[in-house]
Amino acid sequence: MAKCLRINYYRPSLGEESDNFEPNEAEPTILMKRDTINIQLLIQGCKQNNRNSQRRLFEHFAGYALSICLRYTKNRAEAEEIINTGFLKIFNHIDQYDSTFPFRVWLRRIMINAAIDYHRANKASFTLLELRPEMEVAIEELPLPMLSPEEDVLPILQQLPEAYRIVFNLYVLEEYKHKEIAKLLGITESTSRSNLARAKEKLRTLMLKKDKTRFVKG
Repeated sequence: MAKCLRINYYRPSLGEESDNFEPNEAEPTILMKRDTINIQLLIQGCKQNNRNSQRRLFEHFAGYALSICLRYTKNRAEAEEIINTGFLKIFNHIDQYDSTFPFRVWLRRIMINAAIDYHRANKASFTLLELRPEMEVAIEELPLPMLSPEEDVLPILQQLPEAYRIVFNLYVLEEYKHKEIAKLLGITESTSRSNLARAKEKLRTLMLKKDKTRFVKG
């Protein structure tokens, strides 16, 4: 299901595990050319608190981090705040990185956790709804909205309430199971299902609204 979605700034596929990638024109221009980067050497420099290594590592992965954080926020300013927090965690805990795994996988997990922490800090807007038992069967059968492979869904995702957006991203795009989401967010599995269902419903409404607007303008 995740492969049918196209999101601006998100170049690597979900299964991509290479630390090196070619930036495209849509990505921030601060990314450096691949042939000038040796990721493992930069990581070693970061472990020694070398500011130049930290700067170059940040610049190299800024576009990738932005592609992740934009999906968990309603605007770029929030995404950039999460990126800064995420990279601070990376530099403070760089010794915990296991070099037998691709660095971008570790970075991705940290950015997702940073996004969740960001929304937890704003508890007034981050509310997760409980699922009534009688709704569970019907909710499991709700399909995803029909989305064109060529359509950028980021602006629509950013219109979802925070809780819906987070659960939708974790389940659909990150391919987490409800059990994993429940553990990560400190909620029940039924709550995860409930918010996923409401995210689907909201997306469907937003897509219909967008199609009607497009039809009127056409």
